[in-house]
Amino acid sequence: MKDIMGLMKQAQAMQAKMGEMQAQLEQTEVQGQSGGGLVRVTLTAKGAMRGVTIDPSLLKPEEAEIVEDLIVTAHEDARRKGEALMEEKMKSLTAGLPLPPGMKLPF
Repeated sequence: MKDIMGLMKQAQAMQAKMGEMQAQLEQTEVQGQSGGGLVRVTLTAKGAMRGVTIDPSLLKPEEAEIVEDLIVTAHEDARRKGEALMEEKMKSLTAGLPLPPGMKLPF
């Protein structure tokens, strides 16, 4: 029974840390770029878009489709960085818990 109580305490502590981490990820920003930095997208680490920056040289009507594609690419770059950051933080959070291999949190 002692092991179960210890595991329960660890799980509660981890849950509290996860809540803190989720709040922190809402505030942490990552930036993706495409077109050699001509288009930049800023997201929270959880994926909410915060801003788009487009170099003025791209703002020509005949290049609208290119700008749109660059925005999508920059967003994807930022989203991948946010996911990597979240995964890294999750690994450090669950480092001491005896979880089965391949088990991902949150459930």
